[in-house]
Amino acid sequence: MKIWQADFYRRPQTEASGQVMWELLICDPTRSFEYQATCLQSQASSSWVGSQLHKAALEQLPDVIQVFRPQSLSLIEQAGRSLGICVEPTRRTLALKQWLQEKQYPISLDKPPPMPLPENLWGEEWRFASLTAGDVAEIFGDRPIPILEMPEYLLPINLGLASTTPVPGVVIYGGRQSMRLARWLQQVHPVALNYVAGAPDGLVLEAGLVDRWIVGTFEDKEVTTAGKVYEQRKQQSRGLHFLLVQPDDSGMTYSGFWLLREE
Repeated sequence: MKIWQADFYRRPQTEASGQVMWELLICDPTRSFEYQATCLQSQASSSWVGSQLHKAALEQLPDVIQVFRPQSLSLIEQAGRSLGICVEPTRRTLALKQWLQEKQYPISLDKPPPMPLPENLWGEEWRFASLTAGDVAEIFGDRPIPILEMPEYLLPINLGLASTTPVPGVVIYGGRQSMRLARWLQQVHPVALNYVAGAPDGLVLEAGLVDRWIVGTFEDKEVTTAGKVYEQRKQQSRGLHFLLVQPDDSGMTYSGFWLLREE
């Protein structure tokens, strides 16, 4: 599958003439292919993006274009639709973000305040947990789990983690809502799950491009201590953590499992 990562946005600098320029940057996940083009703001449109995609492709258009910036998404989606290319909104455009940082272009995005999880999805309870890095793929890789998100590049072995390194996570016991919650999570595309200190403390899910959801709040000191350990373990595991949704604590059935890492 041929994958590109693309950004189409205003350049931070204006031209000497005072004109605002827009720049299209395209690369593949290894940056062995790079393409860039600029246009006046008045020319920025989906048709212009489409023509540039054709020029960049030479012969073979990509199967997927990944986009991390919400302001770029609509125009690139329209261009992709006209060319039969699937456009995937995702924060996981590591090569593109590296290129933007080298060009000293801003990549931070404004995020809305976190929203409460829809009431009809609340599980019965949740807890902090951990697995050794060696157990992650062994336990979940071959299980018949309805929703399983374990990207290759997030596997502990590919992050260079020792098999004994603790990988922290959160387990949600969903009861009768377990499968509904897992399907909803699949739709919002989980990225990271963070313990946030406050009054009260909270567990916040980062999802989609800029979405944030409050999974739970708490004031219990033991849970707060566990939350701090959870964040410390994330530092030891190079940011890798997991989210597991299951009906109960029997360990017999699982609804969804995600490997997560802040981008």
